[in-house]
Amino acid sequence: MNPLGPLESTGDLRQFLAQTSPTVPVWQFVLAFLATAVLCYLLAVVYRRFGHSLSNRGSFARNFVMIGTTTMLIISIVKSSLALSLGLVGALSIVRFRTAIKEPEELGYLFMTIAIGLGFGANQWLITLTAFALIVGLMWARHLMTRHETESNLYLTVREDQARPDSLEAITRVLEENSAGLDLKRFDQRDSTLEVSYRISFGDFAQLDRAKRALSTHSPSIAVSFVDNEAVL
Repeated sequence: MNPLGPLESTGDLRQFLAQTSPTVPVWQFVLAFLATAVLCYLLAVVYRRFGHSLSNRGSFARNFVMIGTTTMLIISIVKSSLALSLGLVGALSIVRFRTAIKEPEELGYLFMTIAIGLGFGANQWLITLTAFALIVGLMWARHLMTRHETESNLYLTVREDQARPDSLEAITRVLEENSAGLDLKRFDQRDSTLEVSYRISFGDFAQLDRAKRALSTHSPSIAVSFVDNEAVL
């Protein structure tokens, strides 16, 4: 057995790890960078338009271009060397997100942003563009199919300080007559104070205004709070 065999194997391994593929041409990198930025910007527009997250969608979407282009840059660099790729694994092991992702939808869009950067960084233009078009098409189709379920969908809280025994039934009846849909979510009563929460939908603003006026007519001590669940920050 050759005692130098293990050393030769180690040398071969080091040589293999040190090997790099040709550097990516600058013009190719610039085109991929611009394409990544454009697609991430379009994804941000789609998220602001079709997203249902209760967080501030505009603020979250502003990060898409930076995340996508940064991912593209990293992949463009490390794909030329196995050693750099292994080093990236160690470097990312110390990175922690300090802001938690609160909703699955946010995580989905974040993964899509990273996937765009990965695709263009790996020079997979056709697959990335095709997948982006298909995913956006599916989200648009879903929006069209569920639009009638989410329009004018409000959270309504009614508080009456001098509640009568039949106040809950009267308030519910008034809202049923002046809304497109009603769902009781919470009911609290303490002494003479009544507080009721509904999930309610209106066909238009005029119907909402009629419901507000009808509640004011029912009792002058009623306080009404409407919150659009698509605009909650």
